[in-house]
Amino acid sequence: MTKQRLFLFDTTLRDGQQTPGIDFSVEDKIAIAKLLDDFGVDYVEGGYPGANPTDTAFFQEKRTESAKFVAFGMTKRAGVSASNDPGLAALVQSKSDAICFVAKSWDYHVRVALGCTNEENLDSIKVSVETAVAAAKEAMVDCEHFFDGFKANPAYALACARTAYDAGARWVVLCDTNGGTQPSEVRAIVEKVIAGGIPGDRLGIHAHDDTGQAVANSLAAVEAGVRQIQGTLNGIGERCGNANLISIIPTLSLKPAFADRFETGISAEALTRISRLSRAFDELLNRAPEAQAPYVGSSAFATKAGIHASALAKEPATYEHVPPETVGNRRRVMVSDQGGKANFLAELKRRGIDVPKDDRRLDALIAVVKEREAEGYAYEGADASFELLARKMLHGLPEFFTVTSFRCMVERRFDAIGNLKTVSEAIVKVEVDGEEKMSVAEGHGPVNALDIALRKDLGKYQSEIVDLELADFKVRILNGGTEAITRVLIESHDSTGSRWWTVGVSENIIDASFQALMDSIVYKLMKNREMAGLVAAE
Repeated sequence: MTKQRLFLFDTTLRDGQQTPGIDFSVEDKIAIAKLLDDFGVDYVEGGYPGANPTDTAFFQEKRTESAKFVAFGMTKRAGVSASNDPGLAALVQSKSDAICFVAKSWDYHVRVALGCTNEENLDSIKVSVETAVAAAKEAMVDCEHFFDGFKANPAYALACARTAYDAGARWVVLCDTNGGTQPSEVRAIVEKVIAGGIPGDRLGIHAHDDTGQAVANSLAAVEAGVRQIQGTLNGIGERCGNANLISIIPTLSLKPAFADRFETGISAEALTRISRLSRAFDELLNRAPEAQAPYVGSSAFATKAGIHASALAKEPATYEHVPPETVGNRRRVMVSDQGGKANFLAELKRRGIDVPKDDRRLDALIAVVKEREAEGYAYEGADASFELLARKMLHGLPEFFTVTSFRCMVERRFDAIGNLKTVSEAIVKVEVDGEEKMSVAEGHGPVNALDIALRKDLGKYQSEIVDLELADFKVRILNGGTEAITRVLIESHDSTGSRWWTVGVSENIIDASFQALMDSIVYKLMKNREMAGLVAAE
């Protein structure tokens, strides 16, 4: 039997950005869009062009290669023609492949929020979709508050959906905007919508998690007939969040109830990278990954001592609903230090590093990684630092340069006209081919000053790092007090488009930053010689 195609729509960069405490920069959005595009989702919704400078700048270029790049915005305003609506113009002029319009589908909201008639709202939906289609954009409509609207006035909610469909919308998305609908209600209402004349392969689901059932509601909608699923990475979103694609995707791919009937654009190989995707995204947000997250959490396949551990040693399937390697996770039996070697071997092989499983150097590497992670290092979010450590311990690294010393000073003073200023200055001494070079630089903060000074003069290697740029810098305090251990994660990129993360840990934030900066430069030099960077090139 031919499997039916399900389409995955990611709204991390739009709905996810409404999460309290999250504010993506353009660089953040570019990095996340690439993660999603490489992973294989079908649609990446980038934001709301025209609504703020960040989203407007983000939509000046197409940011995906395989996924369809989606702009989000409102339908045209009532009483204004399509040609005179600036919001609609911004959507049409953006460098997007598709436009997702948000439209009221609850007559209560039409009256209270929009202040127009039901007929004017239907006209706005119709004209907006037709304008997008005429501009050669794929059109879709998020029917906001659809389930609550359907329960209050089913005829009008269905009329909104039908208007979008009849006008040429590729997808009519049913939204549980307040997040209070139950799975049984979702299933029943979706079935009624399909019976009302909109085919399931033109319907989508957009669920919020206010009752903790966004994933369940999304899956119920699929069972009832919808074929597009909207959600976010790690379930971020306003209030309690959106449907978590990191939980939905493995369920669709691995559970027979769905896998036997449906297929997505996520390959089995890509699925083995979903744990790394989830953790890399958390690191970008500068927050600790959820240990008990389904499928990808560090505790998802962890078992303590007792009969569980004993049974796992005999047959893993006794306490695992799926093999952990299918989602790129690993089994953790708390009473044993023997687990994890296969995972290390797979990670090393993926980087082109071959080592026999009985090689003592591999055991030493595993021991060092575990020891460093106990100290605060996070190699899941710092692939480049892990690769450098592995290559150093297994095969050795070239010694491009040696930092003999560095010093950083911060001075707070009043300038000549009485303004208070804080000035950071760094001095770095580097030895290249036996010749010591000293560089001095000022910067916007001590880390920036160190970065400039370190890269100011690397002798014969200087030309190789001209295109190296520090894209992001994140600090996490690992315990309390002013003497706390600090972890620094640095994201770097170069002119090839490759991005990599490096990590440093110390009780001194400047020292931790310098470790990460050093790793970034060494990784770049290794990458230039095709001695590293296989992951970055994937």
